Amino acid sequence: MSDNEVFPADEAPDAAADESLHGAVIVGAIPGQAPRVMKEAARYAALLHAPLVVAHVDVTRFVTYEDPDGFVQTAPVDIHIDAGAEELEAVRRAAEENLAGKDVHWTVRQLVGDPALALKHFAEKIDARLIVVGTRKRGIGDSIREFFTGSVAARLSHRQHRNILVVPVGEPLADDEDWPLEE
Repeated sequence: MSDNEVFPADEAPDAAADESLHGAVIVGAIPGQAPRVMKEAARYAALLHAPLVVAHVDVTRFVTYEDPDGFVQTAPVDIHIDAGAEELEAVRRAAEENLAGKDVHWTVRQLVGDPALALKHFAEKIDARLIVVGTRKRGIGDSIREFFTGSVAARLSHRQHRNILVVPVGEPLADDEDWPLEE
């Protein structure tokens, strides 16, 4: 039930498109993410009779200015990289695959900047009912990154008032297992 809207960071949807998303469920999506995250978000959107926004945050771009009409001007961190377009396409394909046959209206949006802040601001803009994020797979690289930047879920929980659903992916740690050892 998608309208197959995909809005990259440098293309602003019209105000009516944002109004149609009022009260939506937002799922933070990244390429290669476990399908369970998007499917759980769709399940909650259906339970809440709300649209679903599959939001990919392009961390290779940052907000330079927001016009009074809401159009966000962005710039790349490195002008020689356009990773965001490829990642957005991968997220769109995953949404089509994971949400096929689901009884929920969904759309894909690309946000820019810091993932927690971008999701927070978008949730405020559309008055989202729920934000859904997945955990990261266990691995030393992700653990180091999370140590320095903090998890998106934890940062969201301290910066806004909406409910957050954190969907575990991968195998849980045993009670006697240290975090993280190795993948």
